[in-house]
Amino acid sequence: MEKKIALKDVARHVGVSAALVSYVLNGKEKEARVSPEMSSKIRKAAAELNYQPNVIAKSLKIGKTNTIGLIVADISNPFFSSIARIIEDEAKKHGYIVIFGSSDESADKQQDLIDVMLNRLVDAFIIAPSAGTEKQIKELKKRNVPVILIDRYFPGMEADCVHINNFQAANKAVQHLIKNKRSKIAMLAYDSQLPHMQERKEGYKAALKENALRFKNSWLLEASYQNIEQDVAKKMSALLQPLQVDAFFFATNSLAVAGLKKINECGIKVPEELAIISFDESDAFDFFYSPVTYVSQSVADIGKEAVKLVVSRLHNKTAKAANVIVEAKLIVRESCGSKTKKKK
Repeated sequence: MEKKIALKDVARHVGVSAALVSYVLNGKEKEARVSPEMSSKIRKAAAELNYQPNVIAKSLKIGKTNTIGLIVADISNPFFSSIARIIEDEAKKHGYIVIFGSSDESADKQQDLIDVMLNRLVDAFIIAPSAGTEKQIKELKKRNVPVILIDRYFPGMEADCVHINNFQAANKAVQHLIKNKRSKIAMLAYDSQLPHMQERKEGYKAALKENALRFKNSWLLEASYQNIEQDVAKKMSALLQPLQVDAFFFATNSLAVAGLKKINECGIKVPEELAIISFDESDAFDFFYSPVTYVSQSVADIGKEAVKLVVSRLHNKTAKAANVIVEAKLIVRESCGSKTKKKK
């Protein structure tokens, strides 16, 4: 194994002290009154010897790594991957790099990722928290490590967070289905106690109530994140074979993709027989014959606001927690068209 070139090796090569080399390579040659000729000689030697600074040692010395740890449910999900890219680009503008990790909606895996990132000396966290991880967030705050919650939050917890009004967004989506003459509206959500998922369910129920439409427990389906394909197929079969509803509202894009597979398998026409609205966009929607209407969570705004908050928090760790709500928009396309009247 090739020996790593150290600061002292560069100093020995040039014939000066390690301290002098350190001053030059850290851009402090003027403070140390090092001549331009010597500075040039030291930098040239460092390049020839392929000297790489010990970032960890430097970070320990200054107490900062300019690194942000980002933990989401699934980095392969278009919603989270889009946010991650925006966060990465925005963080770079402020001189920070981002380390990514997926929790797969597992509290244990989220804790493992937090531990690994803390060992890497990240300066702060941006987290889309899994269910049951309140203690993990509180522990980070207790250790005075800045943490920004995105997409999800914990009611009553004093923590910086960026999210949409999930109740309002879900309510608006279902109201649109009702406006398009749909009255038997089912919803497919995750079996999760996370507030954002509960609020989407409540928004769905409220829209039905506001329009004097009956809510049926059997029309609110729940699937597990870990067993999504099998759960969705099994739960939806009860309402699709035979068809008992005229619309489906999906609480996430992953659920919508799995649901569309089952709808296709059953030979049900969208939107003629069944209207569809999903939370969040998916690349898979582009390959579906009827472009899918979806709730856009404005990922650009979420990502930018998260970075703005984390940078602000790094400079002022005692400021009051901020709760930033970004606007969600309903992107209307063909999948929720008006119900076709039957010919007499």
